[in-house]
Amino acid sequence: MRATAFWTVAPGEGALREEALRAPGPGEVLVRTLASGISRGTERTVFHGRVPPGEWARMRAPMQGGDFPFPVKYGYAAVGVVEDGPAEWVGRRMFCLHPHQDRFVAPVSLCAAVPDGVPDRRAVLAANMETALNVIWDAQPLPGERALVVGAGVVGLLCAWLLARFPALEVAVADPDPMRAGVAGALGVRFVAPEAAPEERDLVVHASGNPAGLRTALRCAGYEARILEASWFGAVECALPLGEGFHANRVTIRSTQVGSIAAPMRGRRTHAERMATALSLLADPALDALCAPLVPFHDLPAAMPRLLGPPASGEAAPLLPVVTYI
Repeated sequence: MRATAFWTVAPGEGALREEALRAPGPGEVLVRTLASGISRGTERTVFHGRVPPGEWARMRAPMQGGDFPFPVKYGYAAVGVVEDGPAEWVGRRMFCLHPHQDRFVAPVSLCAAVPDGVPDRRAVLAANMETALNVIWDAQPLPGERALVVGAGVVGLLCAWLLARFPALEVAVADPDPMRAGVAGALGVRFVAPEAAPEERDLVVHASGNPAGLRTALRCAGYEARILEASWFGAVECALPLGEGFHANRVTIRSTQVGSIAAPMRGRRTHAERMATALSLLADPALDALCAPLVPFHDLPAAMPRLLGPPASGEAAPLLPVVTYI
C-alpha cells in the first residue's frame, strides 16, 4: 500500500511525499482520512522552524515523522474511517493524533471514537477541545466568578465557550482583531478589545500566545486572581510588569498544559476518558464557526504559507483550517 503525507521540508515550505504503508498489526488500525485540522499556533512554529532545540523532544507529536527542524511530518488532528483492524473498529469513524496524511496505520490506543452526532469537519476540533477542557479543569471556575479570556484563537474561544456554561459566571473574551467578534458572538460569548477588557477579574485565561496578552491579563486581574497561562511562547521571551499590582493583589500565574491531566482530575480520569469527554462536547453546531476554511489535501503545499501567515487586509485570520480528503 501507498500513502501520501504533508511534510515541512524547509522554513515556510511544504511538500506532499508518497511513502510505503504497511498493513496494521495486532492492536492497530488502517485509517482512510476524511479530514484533518491545522492548529495554526503550534503548526506555524513548526512550519517556520522555530521550535527551540531544547523543546524538540517535548514537542514531538505522537505519530510524527522525521525530526525537528526539517524535514518533519507534523500534525495531531486527523479524523477518518477505519478500513482494517480489530472487527469492532472497522467501519467506524475515529479521531487520532496523526499528521496530515491520506491513509495511515495507528495504534488503537491513540484512537477515539467520534460520536455519531459530530460531523467530520467539527471532529477535528477534538485536540483543541481537549486542551480547553484541561485548562478549565486547572482553572476550577466557581459560579458567580468574573472571568476573562485573553486571546480569541481556537483554544481561547473554546475556553470562553466552556466558562459561559457555568451558572452565574460572567465571561468576556478579549482580542485585538475585531474580526473575531462575530465568531465569539456565534458562541454566545461577549467580545471586547484588549484596551476595553473588564478589570477586577477573579479568573483570567491567557491564550493569545503574545506577551502583550499576558500583560493585559495582569492588568485585568483582581485581588487574589488566578491567571492560567495556556500559551506556549517557544523561544520568545516575555517581559511582564510585575512591579505594579501583581504583588499587592496576590495574583497567581500558573501554567496549564495538555500533556498531563490537570491536577484536580488526575488519578480520576485517564487521557482516553478526557478525549472522550472532549469529543462529546463537540455536539454543538455553534462550534462550526471555528472550522474554516476548507482546503483540499492536494492543495496543502501551496496553501499552507497563506493559512499560517497574516491575513490579507480586511480579512479575518482563519481559526482552524480544515483539510479535506474527498
